[in-house]
Amino acid sequence: MKRVFLIVLDSFGIGEAPDAAEYGDQGSNTLAACFRSGFLEVPNLKKLGLFNIDGVTCGTKESAPTGAFGRCREVSMGKDTTTGHWEIAGLVSQRAMPTYPHGFPEEIIREYERLTGRKVLCNRPYSGTDVIRDYGEQAQKNGGLIVYTSADSVFQVAAHEETVPVEELYRCCRLARKLMTGEHGVGRIIARPFVGEPGSYVRTSNRHDFSLDPPGDTLLDRISAQPGLSMLSVGKIVDIFAGRGVTEAYRTENNAEGIERAVELTRKDFDGLCFVNLVDFDMIYGHRNDAKGYAQALSYFDRQLPRLLEGLGPEDLLMITADHGCDPSTPSTDHSREYVPWLTAGNRVRKGKNLGTLPTFADISATILECFRLPPLAWGKSRLADLLKLSLIHISEPTR
Repeated sequence: MKRVFLIVLDSFGIGEAPDAAEYGDQGSNTLAACFRSGFLEVPNLKKLGLFNIDGVTCGTKESAPTGAFGRCREVSMGKDTTTGHWEIAGLVSQRAMPTYPHGFPEEIIREYERLTGRKVLCNRPYSGTDVIRDYGEQAQKNGGLIVYTSADSVFQVAAHEETVPVEELYRCCRLARKLMTGEHGVGRIIARPFVGEPGSYVRTSNRHDFSLDPPGDTLLDRISAQPGLSMLSVGKIVDIFAGRGVTEAYRTENNAEGIERAVELTRKDFDGLCFVNLVDFDMIYGHRNDAKGYAQALSYFDRQLPRLLEGLGPEDLLMITADHGCDPSTPSTDHSREYVPWLTAGNRVRKGKNLGTLPTFADISATILECFRLPPLAWGKSRLADLLKLSLIHISEPTR
């Protein structure tokens, strides 16, 4: 193959995983919640086979799907962005990253205040929009940092951009990244700048993630190490993998910009992988329990999907998946342990091929690696022979 475009619809789960109860996520189904909202219009995803996937009971099945389809189960210990993306890239997290349901230990907070020279406020699990409403004015008055967490393995730092300039907030987050290691090695330190006045604070697009360095090789490492292959990142992929294995990075502010960058890159002559994250589904709609907004965002992506498909060459593949769920219809505002879709389109794809239920997200990375005749990682099984019309021995070498 020449190019693979891998699109992650952040948090687009399609039904509770077998171990959902262990995470408190019984009954979670992000797709079904969006469908029930009455605002989901995804005819192009339907054509690819979204509603034909095993276990999907909403929507109408396509009589002649134009793509291959299946669902993947997560085996990593966790249900957040880092573990999900790492597993998609072939790295399974066998030990859960630390979480802090009662806030961070006092010794961590005191040391963080010493390192930054700023007072810490909150230090509790909190909604991102609620925390700036409740602590924003105080933070502006004393120049403090609002530190909070969630059910995920995150250390989040919010500050008003006029009180703590964005670059200073990033510096404080880099200090947190150095501090939060070992037993306190959270998946992500997240900068959450905001603006506005008391009672009307809003978060800005200057969010930045400082991720834990992946503890093993990933798909990105394998691709970027191969002469002649490019590893392109769109959105926060570069942050999720701590910059490792990325040859070109295109940062984006929202889904619309991420989709535009991906469409533009279909016109770029390269061999390799374009790995895209569209974060608005999770950040703006899933965590805020906005089923209508989530459904409308999916519908927008669906309307743009033909542009991505039109940009594919004869030796290209487009894959669409997710990293976890975030059901906007449950009382929880946190991620949910769900199956994720795996839709594949392209000239060489066996139309209507049902891949069934796959045991790990890592099958995606194994398949992509085989596209480029690269050695497999420890996790995942390639499904390329099932996906393509012709047997593997007829796959041409990528153009160099």
